[in-house]
Amino acid sequence: MRTGGVQLLCIAVSAGFFALPIVYLTVQAFKPYIGFLQDPTGLPHPWTFANFTSAWTQGDFAREMINSLVYAVIPDVITLILGVFLAFPIARGYFKHSNALYAFFVFSGFLPGSLIPLFIEAQRLGLYNSRLGFLVITSLAGAGFFFFVGYIKTIPRELDEAAALDGCGYFRFIFTMIIPQMKPALATFGIFGFVASWNSLILPLVMLSDPSLWPVTRGLFSFFGQFQSQWPLVAAGTVIVAVPIIVVFVLLQRYLIEGVAGGATAGTQGVGQGRGAVAEAAEGE
Repeated sequence: MRTGGVQLLCIAVSAGFFALPIVYLTVQAFKPYIGFLQDPTGLPHPWTFANFTSAWTQGDFAREMINSLVYAVIPDVITLILGVFLAFPIARGYFKHSNALYAFFVFSGFLPGSLIPLFIEAQRLGLYNSRLGFLVITSLAGAGFFFFVGYIKTIPRELDEAAALDGCGYFRFIFTMIIPQMKPALATFGIFGFVASWNSLILPLVMLSDPSLWPVTRGLFSFFGQFQSQWPLVAAGTVIVAVPIIVVFVLLQRYLIEGVAGGATAGTQGVGQGRGAVAEAAEGE
C-alpha cells in the first residue's frame, strides 16, 4: 500500500508537469482575445471555436500539414525498410566481424550532426529548397537499426533454413517472413520517426526557403512571428499542429508497448545469437 501510494504520487506529479501546460494551452485556444486580456488564467467565457478557424485559414495549415505528412511518412517507411535489411544480416552474423561492424554503427550514432556540411552538400547536389531533396536528406537516418538487431535475434533461425530449402529468395523472405513478425518493432520506431519528422524545425528552417514547401512546424514558427501578441490564436495554431501526433500515439500505443518489450528481451544477446543459438548452447551444457 505504501509503495502504491508513492507510485501514484509520482504519476500525479509527472502528469501535472506534462499535462498542465497542454491543458492550459488548450483552454486559452477557446478564449476570445478580450477574454484572455481580462483573465489570462481563468476558463473561457464564452467558449469559442473562432480561434481555430482563423488560425487554420491565416496560417495555411492545410497545405503545410500535407507537406508534413509527406515529409514524415515517406522517410519513415524508407528508413524502416532499410533498417530491417541492414539489421538482419548483422543480427544473424552473416557478415564477417559482425560484432565489430555493429559496434561501428553504434559508435557512429553518438557523433554530432553536421548541419553546415549537410547544407553545403545539399547546395552542391541540387537538393536545397527542393521537396525531393529534403526527402532524400531525411530518408537515410537509420534510427531503428540498433533496436531491430535486438528484435531480429528473437526470431528463430529455423525460419531462415526452411526458407532456403524452399527456394525462397532473400528479398521475398524479408518482406513475407521477417517484416510481418516485426510489426510491433516497426510500429514502435514508426511512431518515433513520425513524431521526430513532424516536430522537426531546424532542418526545414535551413533547407527549405520556399513557403510552399514548408512543413507545419515551419509554418507555425512563421505564424507565431506574425501573431505573437494574440496568444489565443497562437494557442489554437499550436493545438492544430499537435493533434495529429496525439492521434497517431493513441492509435498505435499498443504496438509501441509491445515493440519496446519485445526488443528488450534480446538486448543482452551477442550479435548473431538468436533463439536457435541460445537453445543449442543450453543443450550443450
